[in-house]
Amino acid sequence: MSKEFDVVVIGGGPGGYVAAIRASQLGFNTACIDATSDKDGKASLGGTCLNVGCIPSKALLQSSENYFNAAHHFGDHGISTGTLKMDVSKMLARKQDIITKNTGGIAYLFKKNKVTSFHGMGAFKAKAGEAYVLEAKLADGSVEEITAKHVIIATGSSVRQLPGVTIDNHLVLDNEGALAIPAVPKRLGVIGAGVIGLEMGSVWKRLGSEVTVLEAMPTFLGAADEQVAREAKKFLTKETGLVINTGVKIGEIKAGKKDVTVNWTDVAGSEQVSVFDKLVVAIGRVPNTSGLNADAVGLKLTERGQIEVNDDCQSNLPNVWAIGDVVRGPMLAHKASDEGVAVAERIAGQHPHIDFNNIPWVIYTSPEIAWVGQTEEQLKAAGVEYKKGQFLFSANGRALALGEAKGFVKMLADKKTDRILGVHIVGPFASELIAEAVVAMEFNASSEDIARIVHAHPSLSEALHEAALACDKRGLHS
Repeated sequence: MSKEFDVVVIGGGPGGYVAAIRASQLGFNTACIDATSDKDGKASLGGTCLNVGCIPSKALLQSSENYFNAAHHFGDHGISTGTLKMDVSKMLARKQDIITKNTGGIAYLFKKNKVTSFHGMGAFKAKAGEAYVLEAKLADGSVEEITAKHVIIATGSSVRQLPGVTIDNHLVLDNEGALAIPAVPKRLGVIGAGVIGLEMGSVWKRLGSEVTVLEAMPTFLGAADEQVAREAKKFLTKETGLVINTGVKIGEIKAGKKDVTVNWTDVAGSEQVSVFDKLVVAIGRVPNTSGLNADAVGLKLTERGQIEVNDDCQSNLPNVWAIGDVVRGPMLAHKASDEGVAVAERIAGQHPHIDFNNIPWVIYTSPEIAWVGQTEEQLKAAGVEYKKGQFLFSANGRALALGEAKGFVKMLADKKTDRILGVHIVGPFASELIAEAVVAMEFNASSEDIARIVHAHPSLSEALHEAALACDKRGLHS
């Protein structure tokens, strides 16, 4: 006999679990079907982000940055450390502990908000009048039939495969394997200079690996502002020590018993051969829609395998919604979460709003990279007249005290209205600083609005203040 719910969410990642919690808060009898398991086969909510993505990568980035600073920068503070040792197993154990706390926290929130959780794979079975019949193939081998008035699909994404290459997470790794390397490899190859490639490359380079990044695109960080991308590449190569090759063509990849050989052609057309102890493949992600049995109910997919939705995340089927990595837009955890909240509220008859132009992007390298809104290149291409204000962290007292005075803040504002059109940061704690810019842009603030706000001294946020002042050529410290 079917178990009946008002709302069923398929997927328990950052979009799915938040959607389920919000739906329950709004008074709906809600369930969530999620297949993610921990190393012991037990339910582990949070999806890729909490289990093998955003959270564990930040744990390793912090550990590796501490080690790197102890080796290279503590002396500047008068701190002598003696012989440094890196216990990789302890670092990985710390990462796992953080994962467990986060995933356990979601399980607690489900219980607190009375969300029913099914540990297994969810798929459509049929349409029954105004409702949908779902099938949940549970981890214990049993099958549950579930009926839902509303279905929210939040199945996320998985690693894009490189044709002809087998990921074994021993020698050839995806993001999950890159987060669990048991010892620092002497030579690490990374295919792909996106967020995952740069962050994982940074982790293992700081710990002592020789890291070579191979990127097919001719430009570095093509989605970022060009000036920010140039500055970031300079720091990542000269200070972090990553070897970054763009415009390459990957040839044969052959895994041996102890290493991996990669044949590739550089941007000049010269053939190259590199041998790595480990190879990370990070060439993007693809939406997880193949297991939904979409044809059973006529759910429409795009050519890219995404679920076709309108601006409100509604699919072509009544009361079937989709959010996060399985729909259009950036594959970002915070975008998925906001969509999940918005959909739950729309089901309740509310009218939430998400401005996709104001979604921040962050790369957690050192220095961090963050931006929101349009780049200079986009504004020029669109023929928008703009003004620019910029401020270097090297002139910021707090950044100097932190010993992290690299990079800058750049603000772009409409030349006629002064409305902020984009903010781009490369520097310390860019991931935190960008929030002020997001708030400002969400409320249609001008550069003068930021310039007139009192910022604490000394603080890194003063760099944003100075960039706003510089939009009208009245910077005080530059």
